[in-house]
Amino acid sequence: MTSWCGSREGPRAWWSPRLRPATSDFRRLDPEASLGRDWLSTRWRVAERMIERRALLAALGLGLCVGGEALAAPKLETVEVISSRGRTRFQVEIAATPAEQARGLMFRKSLAPDRGMLFTYKRPQPAAYWMKNTLIPLDIIYIRPDGTILSIVRNARPHDETPLPSGGLVLGVLELAGGRAAQLGILPGDRVLHRIFPKV
Repeated sequence: MTSWCGSREGPRAWWSPRLRPATSDFRRLDPEASLGRDWLSTRWRVAERMIERRALLAALGLGLCVGGEALAAPKLETVEVISSRGRTRFQVEIAATPAEQARGLMFRKSLAPDRGMLFTYKRPQPAAYWMKNTLIPLDIIYIRPDGTILSIVRNARPHDETPLPSGGLVLGVLELAGGRAAQLGILPGDRVLHRIFPKV
């Protein structure tokens, strides 16, 4: 009995081109392997491009929101209120344009105790705010052109469309989380410090 295990002299059915030693010219020696490698390489390049495209779309998506408006983090400014209990600082968003003022704090589900929104006007004018599409109670502080508080609407009710008038000319309106003015002892006549008001 002749043993052919490990010998190239064995039956031809045992010998296969796939078992030939690797050479530098594997494309010419084994066209099937070459096609397989090309297919895998192509699939890999397609996958890479799909990943890059998804990453690009995700990055673009971060810069957009409903209506195509930028989702960039709002720029915050410091507002300081001086009351009989001392000074309190708030980090506020500025609503200066008609669109910003019309939107205000609508649809916000919460407002941190040290946050708020300051509505600014180019010239003194009477104002009346309402709570349409506003989900949380707010304190609305109307501020005279000299920086003193004219009046305060405390805990304005969410969704209430009743106009809440200032009672006089104002240059700014500060909105805070409902109840904060009472907690801090803020009253009409107290002073608000911000760049739009004259310095004390």
